[in-house]
Amino acid sequence: MFLDVLRRRNPALIDAAIAFHQAGQLPANTYVLDLDAITANARSISTEASRLGLIPFAMTKQVGRNPDACRAIMDGGIEASVAVDMACARVTTRAGMRLGHLGHLVQVPQAEATAAAAMQPDYWTIFSLDKARQAAAAAASAERDQALLARIYTEGDEFYSGHEGGFPAQDILAVADDLDALDSAHFAGITTFPALLFDPQTRSVRRTRNLATLEQAAARLRENGRTDIQINGAGTTSTQTLSALASAGVTQVEPGHALTGTTPWHAVNDLPERPAVCYLSEVSHIYGGRAYCFGGGMYVDPVFPPYEVRAIVGREPSSTTTLDATLPPPQAIDYYGQLDVPTHSTVETGASVVFGFRIQAFVTRAYTAGLSGLSTGNPRVAGLWAADGSVVSWPL
Repeated sequence: MFLDVLRRRNPALIDAAIAFHQAGQLPANTYVLDLDAITANARSISTEASRLGLIPFAMTKQVGRNPDACRAIMDGGIEASVAVDMACARVTTRAGMRLGHLGHLVQVPQAEATAAAAMQPDYWTIFSLDKARQAAAAAASAERDQALLARIYTEGDEFYSGHEGGFPAQDILAVADDLDALDSAHFAGITTFPALLFDPQTRSVRRTRNLATLEQAAARLRENGRTDIQINGAGTTSTQTLSALASAGVTQVEPGHALTGTTPWHAVNDLPERPAVCYLSEVSHIYGGRAYCFGGGMYVDPVFPPYEVRAIVGREPSSTTTLDATLPPPQAIDYYGQLDVPTHSTVETGASVVFGFRIQAFVTRAYTAGLSGLSTGNPRVAGLWAADGSVVSWPL
């Protein structure tokens, strides 16, 4: 679904991925990132966020916490990251980003609380008083006072399966008092996820019940004298959604897929952010009328019902064909994808294969590679990294 948008709005990325692969500078099983486009996307978001008085934190798990992408995001004006887990926190801080938000969606394990506090997160989300006490104790050991965000919920709120947790919203006044009573930590605000979701029926973004929960809890806090609080509202964030979040009282936003132009809304509308990522593979062999291409990163984030997947195949950017593709089901290991080869077509072993889909690099075994200079016609490979943002040795 994202391949058509990518081919129309950023064909240079497809051409460069093929050219660098055929030149032996990019391996198969690589998420290829347009760093110039990522910087421009981040600048679009940061500029609008600044106009509305919002604080943006960048979610980088989708691009495998790629350090070059982190620096490209900072070049676009977003200086701090939101870390979905401790692995995110470590890599983004090493890349030079300030740690803006930690603990949401994944709580910090107790044995890692001290390490988390040492990274000095601006905000630390907790789902329970037990986790708040761990964060406070860790902050004390780091001789700092930690700002805590309370994850809240009420009946009717929407959560992805396995994402549930937090404090009942009706208890927020008591929760705020309890957090303020901790040594070396204090109540700083509230959060939820998702605040916005894509609606396939209207082909647009809608408010969730969770966002109303935030609004109501914030009103109660203000009525009781707590006026200086942060309201963190993540979910389907892009330049176009920021005004709706600001009007609901949100103060912190967390763009992730918008940085690569791959929110579900980007698949059906030309938004300010341009597509900035593709998945690169290579034909391994032919069997039974199908070309098999290397996998490892064929996790398609399931924001849409199953749809026909296609891929661009060829050895030269100027001479490619587009083929129907079949990816392994989610319960299978993606050793290979399969391409339907018409009888009149010739697909060679070693040909480049380019897919366009919504990625989640951090849950795969793919590489990530940023390309700089695409916007000026002088692309180069900035570096190659593992899906967790660590250094790799390739091709050696």
